[in-house]
Amino acid sequence: MKRTPYPHTVTPRRPHNVLIVEDDDGIGSGLVRALTGEGYTTTWAPDAADALRQASADIDLILLDLGLPDMDGVELCRRLHQISPRTPILVLTARSSETDIVVGLDAGADDYLVKPFRLAELLARLRALIRRRGPDSDDESTLSVGDLLIDTDARRVHVAGIEIDLRPKEFDLLVLLARNAGKAVTREQAMSDVWDEHWFGSTKTLDVHIAALRQRLGEHGPQGSRITTLRGVGYRYELPSRDEPER
Repeated sequence: MKRTPYPHTVTPRRPHNVLIVEDDDGIGSGLVRALTGEGYTTTWAPDAADALRQASADIDLILLDLGLPDMDGVELCRRLHQISPRTPILVLTARSSETDIVVGLDAGADDYLVKPFRLAELLARLRALIRRRGPDSDDESTLSVGDLLIDTDARRVHVAGIEIDLRPKEFDLLVLLARNAGKAVTREQAMSDVWDEHWFGSTKTLDVHIAALRQRLGEHGPQGSRITTLRGVGYRYELPSRDEPER
């Protein structure tokens, strides 16, 4: 049975997905149970490295503990905000001083809770942040990765504020890569999702479309190489580097 290419698939409304960044097993597992019981889906990252791997357009809100073993929580907050500027970040911290809280908010956090906190207060903050994010938090019609902005409903692409014109398959391929930003997309996955699972021709067409995408994306903005070739595997759309200025 032929599968409809990914960008044209109608996606049903899904529960809000919360990325929990917490190194304490007891607190992390407790948050997973509590939020799952309230109808959220959850992704748990026990350290900063895993949080950066998990952060994507599928995350609706991030709960971030500042006391992590492998990276300063404020720096991680800054990097997560660069990866997905529209995803609200709620900081969970044992640091109750005003200075620490202000630093976290300046790094991109939208709100904070000082540990220990009550579950009812946490849930109220989550609801408020999701409402503040706007109606598109309930769908996936807008993708944002660094200075790349894709409106999948209107099939429009902006890079560094400049709209660029893409051919249909170029657009579909970019959406697939952007939805998986920071992760490997195999050649087989690209051919199956963007073309169809019964494609029997040469995969050279994929290389041609990648080359065209690189050229079109490279004409706008200073980000540099966006799409990395993974030899023998496929491609990866690169997340913004830590040194890239915020847009």
